[in-house]
Amino acid sequence: MKIHAGYLIGTALTLLVYAGAAAAQDKSAYTLFNPTPVDKMRDFNTDRPTKVNAPYTVDAGHFQIESDLVFYTWDTTSAADTTTWAWVIGNPTFKLGVLDNVDLEATFAAYTSISTTTRSSGSTANARGTGDLLTRAKINLFGNDGGGPALALMPYVKWPTAPQGIGNRYVEGGMAAPLALPLPAGFTTILMGQIDVLKNPNDTGYHVNFPAIINLNHAIVEGVTAFAELYANWSTHPDVRDVYTLDFALAWSPGPNWQLDLGVYIGLVPAAAPWQLYAGIAHRF
Repeated sequence: MKIHAGYLIGTALTLLVYAGAAAAQDKSAYTLFNPTPVDKMRDFNTDRPTKVNAPYTVDAGHFQIESDLVFYTWDTTSAADTTTWAWVIGNPTFKLGVLDNVDLEATFAAYTSISTTTRSSGSTANARGTGDLLTRAKINLFGNDGGGPALALMPYVKWPTAPQGIGNRYVEGGMAAPLALPLPAGFTTILMGQIDVLKNPNDTGYHVNFPAIINLNHAIVEGVTAFAELYANWSTHPDVRDVYTLDFALAWSPGPNWQLDLGVYIGLVPAAAPWQLYAGIAHRF
């Protein structure tokens, strides 16, 4: 008797969903207006420090903030004959749990400074201002309370609130899907695929990008977690080059609702900035 691979995969995914649902507490009655009691809240999880997002939502009726304190970019390769230095000071993401498996999020850069120097002439251009507003939702499909596989969908829209030179003055959007899987020896991996609909670099049309991330993390001592990930961004536009980075980070949780972190993104191809360094913070209320 032949058994099709698609049937086996579908059966496996169905079992994962039911296993996650059976293991989770029934907290569907909790909402923004009927908050989850403190003793039933899930472990503190953030979408920091690396590029990958976690599939876990903020508990219903609770609030969380995650932010870069400082983010520095040094780029000598992505544009010919050009060196770029960029600083972001304060890049908060505000999260509000509205249902047990849904939260709403908003992100903006409080202050951005970009200096671009043409190496052959020595001329420099500067741009400063606030960043674009990014709004998104996170919808957990299963595994929200941890202990097994977890999957979420994250639709987003970027609104053109930044001045020209900091942003491109166009609405953009997309969808991410992070999947967390527990591994042996205390490791966890998060696999994330994404689709972005972005403005073309040289006209008013749009094209599609496909970012993908493989993240591996593990606690190294009590309260400290190390992260390593490989990031790729493939574009459908001929003038947008593919980007690959290797990312490393450390996160320290001094308390059950606090996190401090720092990390680095290392460009693996000329289209990526060679170095990006950051430090950040997260807190749950």
